[in-house]
Amino acid sequence: MIESLLVANRGEIARRIIRTAKRLGIRVIAVHSEADADLPFVAEADEAVLIGPPNPAQSYRNTEAILAAAKSTGAQAIHPGYGFLSENAEFARTVEASGLIWVGPDADAITAMGDKINARNLMAAAGVPVAPGTTDPAADLDAAVTAAAEMGYPVMVKAAAGGGGMGMGVAVDEAALRTEYDKVRAFAERMFGDGSVLIERYFPRVRHVEVQILGLADGRVVALGERECSVQRRNQKLVEESPSPAVSPELRSRLLAAAVRAGEAVGYRNAGTVECLFDPATGEFFFLEMNTRLQVEHPVTEYVYGIDLVEEQLRVASGLAPTFDPDALTPSGHAIEMRINAEDPKRFLPGPGVIRTWVEPTGEGVRVDSGYIEGNTVTPFYDSLLAKLIVSGATRDEVLDRAKAAVAAFQIEGPKNNVPFFTELLDNEEFRSGAYDTGIVSRMR
Repeated sequence: MIESLLVANRGEIARRIIRTAKRLGIRVIAVHSEADADLPFVAEADEAVLIGPPNPAQSYRNTEAILAAAKSTGAQAIHPGYGFLSENAEFARTVEASGLIWVGPDADAITAMGDKINARNLMAAAGVPVAPGTTDPAADLDAAVTAAAEMGYPVMVKAAAGGGGMGMGVAVDEAALRTEYDKVRAFAERMFGDGSVLIERYFPRVRHVEVQILGLADGRVVALGERECSVQRRNQKLVEESPSPAVSPELRSRLLAAAVRAGEAVGYRNAGTVECLFDPATGEFFFLEMNTRLQVEHPVTEYVYGIDLVEEQLRVASGLAPTFDPDALTPSGHAIEMRINAEDPKRFLPGPGVIRTWVEPTGEGVRVDSGYIEGNTVTPFYDSLLAKLIVSGATRDEVLDRAKAAVAAFQIEGPKNNVPFFTELLDNEEFRSGAYDTGIVSRMR
C-alpha cells in the first residue's frame, strides 16, 4: 500500500480522502491556498504546505507548486480528487514522470475520454449506444446549422472539451442555434483553451443516469451499479441517488454491461463514471460522457455496495486486489445525496460569507461530508459546495423520510445556502414518486 499521499485538492473531498488514507495508516500531506489556511482539511492532514494565493490558477492548478510540495514532503503519491487537475492528462503524465504514483486513470485514458467527440466515436466503435450527433467538431456555424437540420431540433450545443455541465446550450431552432453556437464556442475557448463544438440531439424529457466503474489492478473493469442524477440546475447536479428509481433489472444489466465495455475500450484503471441519458418514453439510453476521476456523488455507491471507493482507488494505484470479490457484487438498500451549496435556494446564485452557525444532522443512516466548520469563511474563489448530506436506508421510502428529518436538522447561518430547496424537493410529489426527469427543478421554479 502507498505509504504517503499528497491530496491535490481542498474542502470536503480533501477531508474525505484524508479520512480514508489515515484509517489505512497512510501519511497525508495537504496543499492549500492562502484563502483556505483555516479550513478543517488543512488541520486534519499530517502535514500541510501553502502553495499560493486564492486564485486557483496560482494554487490548486499550479502544477509546479504541487510537485514541489510533493518533493519537499517526501510524498509517494498524488490524489487529485475531482475538479482542478483531476482530468488533466499532462499533469498525470508529469506526476508519473517525476517518479510519483498517480491515483487515477492513466493519462492516455484521460486524453481519450476528455474530448467529447473523440469519446463518442470511441464508444460507438465499442458498441456503446450514443445519441445522434456530430462525429467531428462543427468547423463553423454553417456546419453546425447543417448538422442540426439533419438530426432535427431541438439540439444541444456542447463544448467538446467541457465538463461538469459547463459549456452547454440548447437550441430549439436555427436562430437559437446561431446564438448558442457563438456563445458556447467563446466560452469553450476562454475556459478550456479549445473552442471545438459538437452538436447532439437534445431530449427535453430525459433522465441523467450514470454508472460507477472501477478498473482493477489486474486489468478487469467492473461496474458498481448506477446513480440517478436528474435533479439539476443549469445542467449541474444537486441530488443523486442509487439505485435509480427509473432503472429496471433488464435495463440495469444493459447499462452496466455498456459501461464495462466503455472502460475496456480505453484500458481503464481506477475509478471512473460513465454518464448516460435515458429516455423513459422509449427505454433507450445513450452515452453522454465519461468522467475520468472520483465523482462528487460517490458516497451513494459506497452505501449501496458497502465499499470505500477511495480505499479501492488507493489499492488499484498500489497494484493491490480490491477488498471485494468482483464476481460477487451485491447491492443492498438505497442512498440519496444532497449537495449543500452556498447559494440562494431560489435562483441558485452564489452567496459567500462567514459561517456563524453550523450544526450537522446526525442519526442512523445519516452522513455529512463537509468542507467547513463554524467560524470558517466561504470565499468567492471556489466552487460553492459546502457539504454533502448523504442518507441511506433499506428502502427509498425510508431514505426519503430520514432525509426530511436530516434536512430539517441541518442549521447553517451566515452564507446563503440551499438547504430550504431540499425541504421543498423532499415534499415534491414528482420527486417522491421517482418519476422525475432533468426538468424537475425548472418546473419547481
